[in-house]
Amino acid sequence: MYIEIEPQSEVPIYMQLAQQIMEGVANGQLLPGSPLPSGRAFAADLGMNMHTVNKAYHYLEEKKIIEIIPKKGVFIHADGLREATAEEKERIEQELRPILAEALCLKLSKEEMAQMIEKLMRNIQGGVK
Repeated sequence: MYIEIEPQSEVPIYMQLAQQIMEGVANGQLLPGSPLPSGRAFAADLGMNMHTVNKAYHYLEEKKIIEIIPKKGVFIHADGLREATAEEKERIEQELRPILAEALCLKLSKEEMAQMIEKLMRNIQGGVK
């Protein structure tokens, strides 16, 4: 899987890494049980600080996308692809709310927003940036 970090982005580097790993899971490039490099090795490969990788890993671990097993390694969680719980659906809804409010301020129509979502889903599932 190819990871592309944009240092000039407003999105923190750890979040860019976490998002790209999630996309890898979503599009099937990273399957449940697949190993990921150690934080130290991944940081060296990507030319970034080990703490940045660890922050991304802990973020993904909280979301049950990855599993960190002491003395064994980091793996895509067996439940990395799963049905969302009611709490997870509520969290996603709350995270989308400000984006939707901005879209409405920009007078994007429901159809335009639906097209954007469809396009993004196709891109993620097809592994396209």
